[in-house]
Amino acid sequence: MREKGTVAFLGLGHMGGPMALNLVRAGYTVAGFDVVPAAVEAAREHGVPMADSAADAVAGAGVVLTMFPSGGHVLDAYRGNAGQPGLLAAAPPGTMFLDCSTINVDEAREAARLAGEAGHHSIDAPVSGGVVGAEAGTLTFMAGGEARDFDSVRPLLEAMGKRVVHCGGHGAGQAAKICNNLILGVSMIAVSEAFVLGEKLGLSHQALFDVASAASGQCWALTTNCPVPGPVPASPANRDYQPGFAGALMAKDLNLAVNALNSTGVAGQMGALAARIYDRFAAEGGDRDFSAIITDIRAASGPAAADTAADLAAGKTTGTDTAGRSRTTAAHDDGSPE
Repeated sequence: MREKGTVAFLGLGHMGGPMALNLVRAGYTVAGFDVVPAAVEAAREHGVPMADSAADAVAGAGVVLTMFPSGGHVLDAYRGNAGQPGLLAAAPPGTMFLDCSTINVDEAREAARLAGEAGHHSIDAPVSGGVVGAEAGTLTFMAGGEARDFDSVRPLLEAMGKRVVHCGGHGAGQAAKICNNLILGVSMIAVSEAFVLGEKLGLSHQALFDVASAASGQCWALTTNCPVPGPVPASPANRDYQPGFAGALMAKDLNLAVNALNSTGVAGQMGALAARIYDRFAAEGGDRDFSAIITDIRAASGPAAADTAADLAAGKTTGTDTAGRSRTTAAHDDGSPE
């Protein structure tokens, strides 16, 4: 990769747009393109230079960075479709193809094979950190490919993120991403179930957080992306679950994990169950943050759970009197029934 060379950045959505802007700020020459006109206009307004087409963007690039919704999009773009030449044919010989999409491991390896056969280099480098991380330049990149190719793109990745890890050969970046998000999806469901159970049992959100965040229940889903408002002010729960990391994307990643579980013969029961739970969530409104899964769990737990959650959000705590009856008190009360 030419130092501070031209980067063709294809895919300027919620993640790609801020990432491309961070490259511009770091001194890279960027030629952006997206098939969605609104994404092109938004990126242009923020200072990302635009090409007239993907082929134009790629023609003079040292690096072609793709940020696409699926592996099918990546492979079609590389090979070309509908009689149109692909990116591999349009790029100068020896171009670095850097795919930051989250796709199946087998698709990542096929993309690397196609790039190699066309005389190019390639790295798969999916990201973690969501829109907030993309905007702040604090993403984590999980990279797969040859070590020398990884070394050549590392400065570029560091311009968009705070942690860059070489995970192994082609496809290893995607493998690390789906394994990580398998953990995240399952743990968010567990944390959400625990908070709803705590509500039923009379625990305040803060009390449960104070215990679990300093005990064996500690995890990222609790301490950074807490699914209830209050304990973690920066979590999406305090913004009516505006993503963050959308539930539809979690459903996508969990299904990629299920594909990998099935192809490798791993008996991943929790992963498959989490994928089904998030599939339902996405079908009903997957544009909310994935931590909003707690609202589905609470709704399925009956009206009493929703009432208790509303009390807690209003600054009240719940408990049980000596006769076993539920009671609700103001948070500053001395404990006497209202």
